[in-house]
Amino acid sequence: MTQDSTASAWHLAQINVGRIRYPTDDPRMHGFMSRLDEINALAEASPGFCWRLQGDSGNATDIIATEDERLLVNLSLWESAQALFDYVYRSDHRTVMRDRRRWFEKPEGPFQALWWVPAGHEPGAAEGLARLAHLREHGPTPAAFHFKARYPEPGRSEGPEDMQPEPYCSGWR
Repeated sequence: MTQDSTASAWHLAQINVGRIRYPTDDPRMHGFMSRLDEINALAEASPGFCWRLQGDSGNATDIIATEDERLLVNLSLWESAQALFDYVYRSDHRTVMRDRRRWFEKPEGPFQALWWVPAGHEPGAAEGLARLAHLREHGPTPAAFHFKARYPEPGRSEGPEDMQPEPYCSGWR
């Protein structure tokens, strides 16, 4: 995806959440927990990666964002929607997504939201959860959207674009 001067002023924020089936120290979570460092390193080395939310553990599994201690939050910033899309659907990250049913409950409604933030702004979990709630309540809008209805950076007039994740997605079918 070609970046213009408007896009450089913005980063794409993404939050995805999941309710784990078992506590993180349960042996049944080993397949997920043992890959976190590898998958986070893959993200950090990916073109267009800017930042990710981390707790004391070096990942976000120790960040309790709601009263539900089994709700894990992942939050990151990317230079473009295409950079995030390529990481999520065209890298080894897909192998973790493929196996997620082993570790996560099936979500009810959207579990990922995307939105644009000014470059340099690092959103917290509360901001991300508010965007996810907005998406659940209103559907995709410029304030919160997903890959099937990706909105452009602020200041651009085109409508949402379907980035067509289905061929790559290991969805919750």
